[in-house]
Amino acid sequence: MILSLIVLLGFLIFAYVGYQKIFSPAVVIDYELKIPTGSSYADVIDLISSNDIVEDIDDFKTVSKWMKFGEGKVRSGRYKLQEGWNTKTLISKLRSGNQDPIRVTINNVRKLENLCAKFADKLEVDSSALLSTLLSDTILNQYKLNPENALTLFIPNTYEFWWNSTSDEIIEKMAAENRIFWKANDRISKAKNLNLTRKEVYTLASIVEKETQVNSEKPRIAGVYLNRLRRGMLLQADPTVVYANNQFDLKRVLNKHLKKDSPYNTYMYEGLPPGPIYMPGLKSLDAVLNAEKHSYLYFCAKPDASGTHAFSPNLIGHNRNAQRYWNWLKKNRIR
Repeated sequence: MILSLIVLLGFLIFAYVGYQKIFSPAVVIDYELKIPTGSSYADVIDLISSNDIVEDIDDFKTVSKWMKFGEGKVRSGRYKLQEGWNTKTLISKLRSGNQDPIRVTINNVRKLENLCAKFADKLEVDSSALLSTLLSDTILNQYKLNPENALTLFIPNTYEFWWNSTSDEIIEKMAAENRIFWKANDRISKAKNLNLTRKEVYTLASIVEKETQVNSEKPRIAGVYLNRLRRGMLLQADPTVVYANNQFDLKRVLNKHLKKDSPYNTYMYEGLPPGPIYMPGLKSLDAVLNAEKHSYLYFCAKPDASGTHAFSPNLIGHNRNAQRYWNWLKKNRIR
């Protein structure tokens, strides 16, 4: 009888200790655990231990063994852990691979390498690897792109990704989002009515984006460039000259800059440049698709600090507006 009681007592103590290891609060901080691709169980232990995530790492190891965590392939990813979770909850999440998505905002980028760096800043993917994949013949052919217009695949917005998304998965998702964008709001038909491809709309929108920060003006400026395209006139867009000269901090375009021989120099070459000079915002994209119909062919900055422009249907009016602007600059000693 006594032996039986001792055995029972021992069992109860073991059960209690086991219960405590499994169900007592174990995670001591809210934490964003990122398990790199190819990690082993030992790597996970190192991550948890070195970041002081759990109360007792030995308890975690014991329960991991009971739950057979680590016997198979460790699931990489980003896992948001909450203070107060017990060991069972923690291991169940890691074992299931039920990772939490991460939001990535893509906007305000000029070149593909800048874009890839944005993804690499938020995700596991390597910037160079993503760029290499994006510019591979396989991807360019699949999406009918070239190195100059590959940026047009990416519509600016905030998207959710798995932290361990591969380069191919990122590109595939962005291609799907691109299709969603163009199918909405009759955008495909609007582009056709302008006799522009989607890539050309994106490229023109990139010029509009760099011409003004005043959203209300964008449809009018888009209309100016569309009028010039229809007449076979040079676009003569200063932002394209800035891009051609690779001087992105340039505050004023001078005659010497206009002499740069580049397909992006729209003072020298007719039509649109070979690709976008910047990632346009949604307002700029829709400004082109919903461009204002008017007779204006010219515009220049107004002689004030509003950031708005004066428009003219002819060169005489434009020269008059330009002279007012230059006089204002001189008067205010702005160089």
